[in-house]
Amino acid sequence: YTIPLTGTGCTSLNATGTITVVTACGSVSSVSDIDGNPYSTVSIGNQCWTKENLRVRRYNDNTEIKFDKSGGTAGNLSGQTWSGLTYGAYTLYEYDSTGGNSSILYAFGYLYNWYAAKGIATAGSTVYKNICPTGWHVPTDSAWTTLTTYLGGESVAGGKMKLIGTSLWYSPNTFATDESGFTAFPGGYRYSNGSFYGIISNAIFWSATEYDSNSAWARYLLPNDGNVVRLNDDWARYWYANGGNVDRLNNGFSKSVGTSVRCLKD
Repeated sequence: YTIPLTGTGCTSLNATGTITVVTACGSVSSVSDIDGNPYSTVSIGNQCWTKENLRVRRYNDNTEIKFDKSGGTAGNLSGQTWSGLTYGAYTLYEYDSTGGNSSILYAFGYLYNWYAAKGIATAGSTVYKNICPTGWHVPTDSAWTTLTTYLGGESVAGGKMKLIGTSLWYSPNTFATDESGFTAFPGGYRYSNGSFYGIISNAIFWSATEYDSNSAWARYLLPNDGNVVRLNDDWARYWYANGGNVDRLNNGFSKSVGTSVRCLKD
C-alpha cells in the first residue's frame, strides 16, 4: 500500500511510504496435495484455510487411503462394509464414479470417515498419518471454534462461510454472504449405516478431535439459516429425542460417518 504523506500547511512535503500487510497465508495463494490436486487458500483472522473440500487418495507420506464403494449406489445395500471400518477410508457420494473426471468429486470432494481425518491408516494404530498437504493439518475442535468466534459466533458464522447463491446450495441458502472467503459448499455425508444423504443441503466438516471412543467433533452448516453447529454423537441423539429428523442425523456423527474435510495451515 502506498500512502501519500501530505497535509495542510505541508506544501513542501511530498513523500510516500509503504506498509507491508502480512496475512496468515502469506504469499501462499494455493497448495497441492500429494496427488497433485490444487486448493485455493484464504486468510481468516490468524488462520489460513483451504477453500475447497479435500479430494486426496493418499496420506502425505504416500500411504494409500482405502476407497470404499460397497453397498451399491445407495451405499447401504447388502454387502456394505463402511459401517464396520475402524481405519481411514474415503468414498464418493453415490459413487458418481471412482474418481477421474467425476462431476461430484470436483464440485464437492470425497467423503472421509473420522479415522482418515485423524490419520489412522490401520485399525488400532496410534501412529497418526496426515491426510492434508505437508505443512497443513485437519483442524482441531478448538481451531474450528477460533474460526467461528472470529466470525462473530456460531449463530452468524455459517452465513459468513457459505458460498453465495444456489448453484451448489439448496435454496434458499439463507444469510449466505461468504464474506470470510471460506466458501463452504454442501458435499453431504455418508451415514454410518452406509447410506448417503444431504448433498447440496448439508456441509459437514470433520475436526481431528475425538469426543469419545465412538464419536468425534464436527461442524455442520445448513441452507436455511446462518448457524454453524458444533456436532458430536450426543448432540445428534439429543436432536432426535427432541423431534429432529432421524433421516438427517441417523446414528449421529460417529467416527464411521463420512464427511468433507478442510485443511488448516500449520
